Formats: sequence, C-alpha cells, structure tokens
Amino acid sequence: MDKTVGIGYQDFGDLLKENVFYIDKTYFIKEWWENRDVVTLITRPRRFGKTLTMSMLEYFFSNRYAGQGRIFEGLSIWGYEEYRKLQGGYPVLNLSFANVKGSDYQNVKEKIFQIITNLYSEKCFLKDEGVLDEKDREYFGRIAFDMKNSDAELSIYQLSKFLYQYYGKKVIILLDEYDTPMQEAYMGGYWEELVGLLRGLFHSAFKTNPYLERAVLTGITRISKESIFSDLNNLEVVTTTSDKYADVFGFTEKEVFMAMEEMGLQNQKKEVKEWYDGFNFGKEKDIYNPWSIINFLSKGKFAAYWANSSSNGLISKIIREGSTDIKEDFERLLQGEAIKSEVDEEITYSQLDDDDEAIWSLLLAGGYLKVLGVSGQEYELALTNHEVGLMFAKMAKGWFKKGHSDYNAFLKALLLGDLKAMNAYMNRVALNTFSYFDTGKNPSLAEPERFYHGFVLGLLVDLADRYVLTSNRESGFGRYDVLLEPFNKEEDGIIIEFKVHDPGDGGTLQDTVQSALKQIEEKGYGQELKKRGIPEGHIRKYGFAFEGKKVLIG
Repeated sequence: MDKTVGIGYQDFGDLLKENVFYIDKTYFIKEWWENRDVVTLITRPRRFGKTLTMSMLEYFFSNRYAGQGRIFEGLSIWGYEEYRKLQGGYPVLNLSFANVKGSDYQNVKEKIFQIITNLYSEKCFLKDEGVLDEKDREYFGRIAFDMKNSDAELSIYQLSKFLYQYYGKKVIILLDEYDTPMQEAYMGGYWEELVGLLRGLFHSAFKTNPYLERAVLTGITRISKESIFSDLNNLEVVTTTSDKYADVFGFTEKEVFMAMEEMGLQNQKKEVKEWYDGFNFGKEKDIYNPWSIINFLSKGKFAAYWANSSSNGLISKIIREGSTDIKEDFERLLQGEAIKSEVDEEITYSQLDDDDEAIWSLLLAGGYLKVLGVSGQEYELALTNHEVGLMFAKMAKGWFKKGHSDYNAFLKALLLGDLKAMNAYMNRVALNTFSYFDTGKNPSLAEPERFYHGFVLGLLVDLADRYVLTSNRESGFGRYDVLLEPFNKEEDGIIIEFKVHDPGDGGTLQDTVQSALKQIEEKGYGQELKKRGIPEGHIRKYGFAFEGKKVLIG
C-alpha cells in the first residue's frame, strides 16, 4: 500500500493533503443531495466515520473552500461534472457536540453556548457588511457563553438569516454528535433541564428556519421526538436498520480484504472477520468498524481497539444497575448465546431505568449487539463480535477488582444494584442468624435499629479498598446512617438509611422503606457526596426496613 495508514484523522482536507489511507466514500455526497431530504439524522456507533463524513460535506459544499475542489480529484464524486459546479457553492454552519460533556447542567450549557459563540466569531465580518440592521447587530452582540437561553435558542436560526442576507443563498447546517450532551444529562441527572434548551434550539434551526437549504445531524442514538424533536416532521431518520446510506459509514468486507491484500495481511482474513466483523446496517451485512481496521492495518496485531476507545460508562451503568433479568441475559450474551427482545430505535432515556427492552435497544444502536433475525416485533440479538465480547468480559471483571472475589453475596448485589439479590441475601441471613434478643422486644426502642445498623456496617467494611465508609455524620439537615464515597469518581456513591418497622403503628414494611427514602431526600443527605464531586445521577439511595427477622430493601 503506497499510502501511510494514519490514525485519528477527522479533518477531511488534512487527510487528503497528507495522502494517508482513505476508502473513498464521497459517493455519499451525490446520494444525499439527490434524495432532497431537508433534514437528515443519521445514527451510527461511535468511531464509524461520522465526523470525517461531516468534514467531507463541509469541504465540498462550503463557500469557504470555493475553488479548492482539486482535493476531490481522483475521488468518485469528481467524476460528475454537475457536482463539480456545486463545490464551494453554499454558506455552511458546521458544529459538533462531541466534547459537550459535564457533570452538571450549567457546565454543559456553557459549552454549548461557547460553540455557538465561536460560530458567530467566525462570521463577525457580517456586522460590518451593511446587511444587519440595528436590532440584528444588537442581537449579534448578545451572543456569548453567558447569554440568555432565549437568545441561544434562536442563535442558529438568526445566523442562518444573516448569512442568507449576505450571500443570497440558503444555509447548509451540519451538527455532529448531537446526542452526546443528552447522554451526559442522563448520567448526571439533569435531563429535563437540557431537553428544554435543546428542544428550542433544534426547533428554530431545523423546523421553522426559512433560510435552511439542507441539514445533516449525526449521533449514536435516535432520541425520542417527544424529547427534543417535537413537531419536527421534516426529519428523515436513517438508523442502523435503514437501507439508506448503509455502506457509507464503516468498511464493507470487500473494502477491508482489498486493503489487507495491499498490506500483505491476506492470510489473516479469518481472524479479522472474527474480531471485527458483525455490524449490519439495513440489508448490508458484514460491515467492519473503521477504527479497529485502521489500527489493525497500522499495527498488524489484534486488539480491542474500538471497544477500548471510550469509557463505556453509560453501558456499564445500565447493566450494573439493571434488574436480575438484565444481568441473566447479559451473562447469556457473554457465553456466546443469543437473547430475544423487542427493539424500539427511538430511545427515551427516561425509560432506561425500568425498561429492559430500552436497554437492549440502546446497546443495539451503540453497536454492541447485532441482529441475528427478526420474528414479528421480536429481535434475536447477540454480541457483535469477539472484540465486543472481550470488552464486556473486562467490564464485568472491573466490577470486582483486586480482592473483590472475597466479597459476600450482599456486597456483590449492592455493587451491581441488584435489589432482588440484596433482599434475598438479607432475609436469608436474618432468618438464620438474627435472634429475638438481637432485634429487641420493643421495635420502638433505638436498640434494634443500632443492631441492624451495626450488622450492615460489618458487611460493608470489606469495601474499604474501594469506598470511604462513613456513618452517622451530618449532611444537609440531618445525620445519615451510612454513606459510601467511591475512590473512583466514575462509580456510584451510596446512601443507606435504616428504619425499624413497628406493626403497632400500622402500615407495611414497604411504607417504612418509603419513609426511609423520603428522609434521605428531605434531609438532603446527598449533599455530602455532591460536595465531593459525585453528581446526582451517580448517587444511589437505599431504604432498609426491618421487622424482627424480616427485611425489605428499596
């Protein structure tokens, strides 16, 4: 292969100028343009060339690169004379939310506002060209990282208008990784706040924008219309099950094998297929993820390049905190078996906490699962390939690191967020070991609660290598019973409140559990963890209700 295999190129112009390895996907320009969709949302797993494709569109259409069409010489799109005339013919707004990450809403909002501010800075010449009236110039001056939400929500719309007034042509808008801040919001516990902001921004930019020529959005997931695409009925959605653009993102098997032959690696096709094949987009089978293939071609050895290229924090969270059924299905997947589930490609993050099928839908969209077959509404799903299997096996081991093999069953269940197993363990132990004298003759006295408190603390001390364990400290407006602060801030903090149920007071054990959880909220016990850098979305709260030898955890 004459060209060097370069790693990490996301700028299309740089890639071509450096003459590094590139599989020609410029035919997408023609396909997309001739489909005439006003707004196109394309979802693909991470590291599948979405950012490079958006850069390609900018280099082709943006008037910033008018007269520079020579970089496309030798590529498929340049073989069409009518498209040579299109090159460099439109004002283009290209923005990315890939780096919009943060543990709280204010931090993420400021990053979005800074991206918008940077766009306006690039177009600051508009203020001096006589196309803006006094009110427009006043609005232009209000765009800053600390602007009002109302100004931010209209910002892309307004900039489209200003560019149209200057160039006399409608604008092409490119938004890469649109859903990154939404995943952060789900993890950080500020979903509703961010949804409100983005709904307004997207509605004005993509729905009610008369100055919009075309738009492309990319992301990993298709977020529910009800969340941020409310009333956006001009949206063409292309997901991993769609036939449109099926071979544009990712490498086909033919492309991979041709590259391997050029590199003298043709004898390893079987292993490459086992490691990196398995992605199916629409009717297009045997799609390989580009990140792993490029790294393999460069280094000549097998490794989990794609699977290890991010923290996979969201995936770990939803499996660890999922139901027993989820964990059983996850175990079957690790053993190479398939599971069956309904799939809804329109992800609603609020459903992930209590809807198993929403979790498998997210894993499918993320590229971690592949479809083996479909029967009615039911999909047969399996891990995508060997690389993904290694990633999940490593993830599971990470939940029980050095010394964790000695954890008792209760601690394993607690770390996995498995309420069913926690309850089963505690009730089994209570029945076999608690005595009448341990739990007290009169549940209204403090002694029984101290007994239960001490018993659970005894179980928790084995977590000393992983958590800072504190008990009966002040936080918020009261004293919590037990608080676990993780050394690794990517793990969850845990608050536990104990209450003894007195049958003479009426109510049930479940009522007592709810009373404990209510106390955690009302007394603000989570404030201590927040002060130590643990966001609300990473704080788990448990109420323990005891009545003699009966225990209920919620």
